[in-house]
Amino acid sequence: MASGTALIYDEEMTTHKLLWSDPVCDIEVPERLSASYEQLKRYHLVERCVHVPAREGSEEEILLVHRSETYSDHLEVAKSTQTMNEEELKRVSGNYDAFFFHPNTYRCARLAVGATLQLEDAVMSGKVRNGMALVRPPGHHSQRNAANGFCLFNNVAIAAEYAKLKYGLQRILIVDWDVHHGQGTQYIFAEDPSVLYFSWHRYEHQKFWPSLKESDYDAVGLGKGKGFNINLPWNKVGMGNPDYLSAFFHVLLPMAFEFDPELVLVSSGYDSGIGDPEGQMNATPEVFAHLTHFLMQLANGKLCVILEGGYHLKSLSESVCMTVKTLLGDPVPQITGEMAPCLSAVESIQNVRAAHKAYWKWLMYEDESKITNNHETVKVERFLELHMKNILFPVPPIKTATTDSNSSAHLLPVPVHLVKEMDKNEIKALVSGFYGDLVKEDKTLLSLGSMLAILDKILKKEVCNGIAESPTTSVSVAVALRHSLRFGFQRVLCIFVGDMQIIPNTEDGKILMIHICEKEHFSLLLKDAEGNDFFSAVLGFILPVAYSYQPDLTVIAVGPNRSLGINGISLLFALLQGLAESRIFAVIENTEINLMQSVAKALVGASTPHFGMYVSPTQEKVNTIKMLRDQFQQEWKMLQCSGKLSN
Repeated sequence: MASGTALIYDEEMTTHKLLWSDPVCDIEVPERLSASYEQLKRYHLVERCVHVPAREGSEEEILLVHRSETYSDHLEVAKSTQTMNEEELKRVSGNYDAFFFHPNTYRCARLAVGATLQLEDAVMSGKVRNGMALVRPPGHHSQRNAANGFCLFNNVAIAAEYAKLKYGLQRILIVDWDVHHGQGTQYIFAEDPSVLYFSWHRYEHQKFWPSLKESDYDAVGLGKGKGFNINLPWNKVGMGNPDYLSAFFHVLLPMAFEFDPELVLVSSGYDSGIGDPEGQMNATPEVFAHLTHFLMQLANGKLCVILEGGYHLKSLSESVCMTVKTLLGDPVPQITGEMAPCLSAVESIQNVRAAHKAYWKWLMYEDESKITNNHETVKVERFLELHMKNILFPVPPIKTATTDSNSSAHLLPVPVHLVKEMDKNEIKALVSGFYGDLVKEDKTLLSLGSMLAILDKILKKEVCNGIAESPTTSVSVAVALRHSLRFGFQRVLCIFVGDMQIIPNTEDGKILMIHICEKEHFSLLLKDAEGNDFFSAVLGFILPVAYSYQPDLTVIAVGPNRSLGINGISLLFALLQGLAESRIFAVIENTEINLMQSVAKALVGASTPHFGMYVSPTQEKVNTIKMLRDQFQQEWKMLQCSGKLSN
């Protein structure tokens, strides 16, 4: 299995620069690259990445996308700019919308293409698992026959065509989280069902550049490509972390899992982050860690992140670092602040769902219908300085732990660390003092030594996550929950998978329980989330509720008679690692080794297993999720982007 994260950076791409004054183009500066790279060095991330050298993209590779007769003429013009003086460069640049030439622009643009393809080759060949390319000029506005919006060649579009040609890929997902619409990418793949293109962008009802009707939610693609172009327009500035996460939960992720891509490419513009003069949005850097984490669960982890925009250097560089840390497998920082999307975001998301209902199985039974800030740089710099100190945390030295008493320990992945179980006398004293009402049998008492030893390591932040075997899962979990609250944790999310007796929670408000099972008498319950009903349950309900709750710890208990398969359980563990600084405690009732191994792989950060061919969810299950959303959306605001809005 591939491991490692590639980083591609070539200082020569900083030589592309504006030689005259232009208020439109003067924000596209070389420091965008150098500041990002320097911040990566300060966080000691460069030394942890696999260095992959950039190269120039060939003309043949560029012409995979820019192959029209008109563009060939333009290609000759681009070449000719290498020997032009400033006046000539200024005149040629004036032929394009928001673009400038420097004598080295053509060379830098070829390096940007080549760096993108080098990253893709490294990922597809298995040299690395994922990676990021820091490139200039960016690419997503570039069309087949025209430079546009700081972009000369469409780096990501070329990468998609290259992957189809060289590796025979049939399903490629492009996620464009830049604040501008990547209209160039949309035009290139409008009729191509092999490329699913998702873009969110500042739109303001067509008032914001590029001010195109086809940037709205109802532009779903053309011909065979209908349904494969997803535009999510932001119709006001100030969108923040909950708005971005809601877009993933209620639009992108369900579509992506149904599409089942073989490769994910990200047009990674950070002008959608806080402080950017172009975007004027409020999303903080750590949200990009969460978005990256979710995309890592697709395509067996094959993820290539390609830099696009980002014009506030502090916001840009911190967001780049958050992305790379996540690609490297570091725990994801917690999102702070109220988790509730704004009404404008809800409207946009519901309009996208309505526009795409005819094309996607997961929307088949959903009731969707259409619904008809000024950032000061100095303040943002200071805010980000303090904010990053608050959200960044020491990564525990050990990722995943279990104990010797786990009968399957020797069969688990090598990175799983063995900890010594708690002394029997110590367990007895602890149980008699605090948990006597929960523990009645000696065999349960003995199993607690293993469970509490791992949990203590997690609570003390010596270990990121852990996995314990138990003969009586419900009792072990009840003890674990009470132990966590005694330690001082205020919000614990507990998810039960399978049939087990749940011991009532007496700490009102400090524990949120969700039960995935066959029975129907628990307050927060998802019945029979098997097969692809899993995605309706997890993406449409569990993740939005969990992100609304923002737990300090996640406990997942797996018992007998599970309606959820091994791959589904593993993916559930992987998706929930975005919460609680990735603190997850797995308690699994003595069961088959395959489940223990699969969960352990998810916890250590291995690529999640393929979920299998997508089958549309049943109407009964979709209706169950809709009823739950309607019931709980006032309490858990992240549910409000799907289903009916309560008054």
